[in-house]
Formats: sequence, structure tokens, C-alpha cells
Amino acid sequence: MQNLLNSLTAAGLSSSIRMSTVVAMNVLGSFYPPSQGAYSDETATVMSSIVSFLSSNGSPFLANVYPYFSYTGSPGQIVLPYALFFGNAPSVQDGTLSYHNLFDAMVDALYSALEKAGGASVQIVISESGWPSAGSDAATVANTQPYVNNFISQVTSSDGTPKRPGQPIEAYVFAMFNKDQKPGDAVEQNFGIFYPSMQPVYPVFN
Repeated sequence: MQNLLNSLTAAGLSSSIRMSTVVAMNVLGSFYPPSQGAYSDETATVMSSIVSFLSSNGSPFLANVYPYFSYTGSPGQIVLPYALFFGNAPSVQDGTLSYHNLFDAMVDALYSALEKAGGASVQIVISESGWPSAGSDAATVANTQPYVNNFISQVTSSDGTPKRPGQPIEAYVFAMFNKDQKPGDAVEQNFGIFYPSMQPVYPVFN
């Protein structure tokens, strides 16, 4: 990252192009409750170096946040409405903060880890989030459509998260198309809003 930043600086572009990198939730060793978010022993050293770089250069922290994987990876511990942003989901209390959806809790766990690593001023950008429409019991259009629509509503509302209220969230939906030739688990082939034929898997905002 430093070498790339040096190149941007030499080209006179460092003020308009911010250098960053993307991480997944597994850089955290603890994330529940959100206030206990912290990097794992295995990632703490390299993450501290990355956070220091981002903080020094005013760059955002890019994170892939997938409530689907947290939900399916914790059988019986997370209720589906909480993962899908449904308002009737029971809230999770963390001190004075109340969490009504899993996405907010995951983002705030990342913010807690940033703060512990000296990056309290670093802003998080959600580089990927989505929910698969096929490939497992939880991967259905009936779950995908509300997740994506509610996710878009959440990040465009300017509500922020309980830890960062009123702070807009820059975020990106994964993905535009299903990837029917992608190797591996069938779930990984089915995050798209459209089929490869360009027909919609489900309507957005409907």
C-alpha cells in the first residue's frame, strides 16, 4: 500500500485517490457483543499496521460484511429476522446501545476493533454485502430479496449504526450477476441480482 501511495503521490493523485485494502470479518477474534470487537492474536500485528496507515492518510477501512455467513455459522444462536433487518426482531443490548439487526452489530464490532488499534477516526466502507438466493436452506429468494432491499434502505437512511449514529454508510451490494461457473460451494454462485442471462433473480425495491 505504501508503494502504491508513493506512486499516486508522484503522479499528483494522492489527494483524490485514497489507498486502502479490503478485509473480511474473520480478522476479528471477538465480535460479540459489538463493544468487545477486537482483532485476533493472529491478525493483530498486521491489522495494527494497516490501521495506522489508514489513519495517517485519511483513508477508509474497507470491509466485506455478510450477515448470512454469521447466521449460518451460528446455528440456533441468531434468529433470521435479526439477520434480515426485520423490525420485529428482538434487539441485542450492549451497554446503553440497542441493536435491532445483525449488520449494525457486525459493523460496530469492526469500529470497536479499529478504536482499540488506534483508528478511532477511520471510517468504514462496506465493500461487499449480500445474501445468496440458492445453495443452502437459508439461501432463498424469500430471504435474499428482503435482505438486499433492507440493506439498501439501511445504508441510504443516514441513520448510521448505534455506535456511529447519523454517520452515512458508504456500501456496495454483492453482486450484480450470479456466477454459475464459479467453482466451489453452490452458495458462492448465487449472490447476484441477475442471472447470467440478465433476467432478474428478484426485484430490487419491490
